[in-house]
Amino acid sequence: MSITDFLTDLLNPDLAFLPKALAIAVMSSIVCGVVGCYVVLRGMAFIGDAVAHAVFPGIAVAFVLQGSLVLGGAVAGIATALLIAIFSQNRRVKEDSLIGVFLVAAFALGIVIISQAPGYAGSLQQFLFGSITGIPDRDLYLVGGTGLVILGLVLALHKEFVAVCLDREMSRSMGLPVFWLDIVLYVLVTLAVVISLQTIGNILVLALLITPAAAARLLTDRLGVMMLLAPLVGGVSATVGLYLSWSYDTPVGGTIVLVATAVFLAAWLFAPRHGLLTRRWRRPGGADPTGHPQPGFRSGPAHTRDASTAVR
Repeated sequence: MSITDFLTDLLNPDLAFLPKALAIAVMSSIVCGVVGCYVVLRGMAFIGDAVAHAVFPGIAVAFVLQGSLVLGGAVAGIATALLIAIFSQNRRVKEDSLIGVFLVAAFALGIVIISQAPGYAGSLQQFLFGSITGIPDRDLYLVGGTGLVILGLVLALHKEFVAVCLDREMSRSMGLPVFWLDIVLYVLVTLAVVISLQTIGNILVLALLITPAAAARLLTDRLGVMMLLAPLVGGVSATVGLYLSWSYDTPVGGTIVLVATAVFLAAWLFAPRHGLLTRRWRRPGGADPTGHPQPGFRSGPAHTRDASTAVR
């Protein structure tokens, strides 16, 4: 299918679900790209996976009651995120262990709930792998409104989130409310995951949160630039993925994730400063034939460079 044919289908009234799917996919990709920068910077990808599973019981309840899947998932995800944040204050059990406990429990609860609904097998597949059909208008508006709220909170608390992501103990000594910032960040991750479920699915949504941000991390040392590149990568991946999915009749969620993964692999190989092939093209020691350091070469411990460049 040519791009012109795809654009024609987007404007076709008989295919009204297609532009709605594109709008939700792009909006959720942009939001996930922004929030995912904090997830990648802090190294908390596991919480994204936990939230993706934690929303399942809320979605199951919403399906049984024929309510909004977005609202149901948000309530369940936020409740689980709060439990993780509260229980993690006890240093006896590490955060990743608590996430594992609540992840499995929430997902098991969702399976039990949805198994009581008639025709649950087909619905379960839709929840797990996403679907571009049957997206109601109210969810389109809900995703747009939720996305604006998320981006507004990110803009308002950006400096605090960066400080907590880089050094939690230093943030405490500076008087920042680390516990409450953790809760807000968990909630933002939850909302970003929930608004992405209908096009990406429960299993693949973590990739939308992590992959664009990881690709952007390879392309720049500046967090501000990274937070512009990540939603750009996510939005382009969503658009190209939906186009390829519609053209070749492949699952939309999986296709979007594969496009985003291809961008990540390209960044891994060809990023101007951190690409694998780019580094091999340079002379050993980071010097050019004249003996001068090449642009981007830095000395010192890696964690020191990351901390100093991330906050620029």
